[in-house]
Amino acid sequence: MPLVRVKEKFQVTLPASVRQKTGLAVGDLLEANVEGKKITLTPKSVIDRELALALEDVKKGRVYGPFRSAKEMLRSLRGVKKTRTAS
Repeated sequence: MPLVRVKEKFQVTLPASVRQKTGLAVGDLLEANVEGKKITLTPKSVIDRELALALEDVKKGRVYGPFRSAKEMLRSLRGVKKTRTAS
């Protein structure tokens, strides 16, 4: 297991073997967790809040479609709008 040294400003350099095994690249984000005296770094991806909300809608089935054409999609959207304004 490779060792790393804590440098000024508490920076550490991850050894190449660790970076390659995890697929890390420059600019990637890591989540730091502490359990007792153990520090765990986990690669994380950040997505836009609007995209996260949209993905949640898809998972909960709050979507329309699939559509065979753009025209069919527009017809569906107009119908949804009428239904929502009528309530």
